Amino acid sequence: MKTLSSSNNTITGFILLGFPCPREGQILLFVIFSIVYLLTLMGNASIICAVCCDQKLHSPMYLLLANFSFLEIWYVTSTVPNMLANFLSENKVISFAGCFLQFYFFFSLGSTECFFLAVMAFDRYLAICRPLHYPSLMTGRLCNILVISCWVLGFLWFPVPIIIISQMSFCGSRIIDHFLCDPGPLLALTCVRNSLIEMTSSTLSSLLLFVPFFFIMGSYALVMRAVLRVPSAAGRRKAFSTCGSHLTVVSLFYGSVMVMYVSPTSEHAAGVQKLVTLFYSVVTPLLNPVIYSLRNRDMKHAMKKLLKM
Repeated sequence: MKTLSSSNNTITGFILLGFPCPREGQILLFVIFSIVYLLTLMGNASIICAVCCDQKLHSPMYLLLANFSFLEIWYVTSTVPNMLANFLSENKVISFAGCFLQFYFFFSLGSTECFFLAVMAFDRYLAICRPLHYPSLMTGRLCNILVISCWVLGFLWFPVPIIIISQMSFCGSRIIDHFLCDPGPLLALTCVRNSLIEMTSSTLSSLLLFVPFFFIMGSYALVMRAVLRVPSAAGRRKAFSTCGSHLTVVSLFYGSVMVMYVSPTSEHAAGVQKLVTLFYSVVTPLLNPVIYSLRNRDMKHAMKKLLKM
């Protein structure tokens, strides 16, 4: 992996500016994000425990949700611990290897999340539109294949452009005005702008976002059509309740991610970049357990049982 050159010096890392503010502000941010991180871990871990402990939740829908919660734990862990260390650090330096490892894991886990959201929408489509055939279609074997496919595809989506970017020469400032190693600021530090790499990165990001997104929208369009044909109002409410939490999570995640990564080198203000990235990488994983627990009666019941243990 190439090092970054500035004047006559060889630099072995980048400086992640994070959220510049006085020392007292840095300590306050450290406390706030530590609490958010712990709550995120506890919330998602409680969903995993609830699914494992409650026999009623041993169905494809909840097994997918448990895997999704496991994914969220690692997704937030790919950024927050380093961000917390930076709040207390004087130099805020991240090594080349550390920067590109974070780049890889953050984007691989984000890619996996896109695939999981699509698979969860497919599961809801089968459950509502093909209820009689659902047990024979969504078997445990198919569920396991879908879960493994999400993880494998997610981690194979971005390695090539990340490796290519890591081999490029970097000039001038080594400062990244962000709290993580993001492609936009990294590409802005390269000595020569490579339009092919930028286009490849943009194309992969667009495919990753729009293909699962349109699949999700198509699945829910069919679900909506089936639900509107249900004669009883109670049946319609139950169907909408089943899908509502997933649609809320999809809206939160895709609404913020699409702003950032359809064009990774687009000229977003640094403050906007950080806020939007913070929303989908930290706030959304915190909210997901609340959304799934509040809108799902079976999950609420399992959570209550778990708290009484």
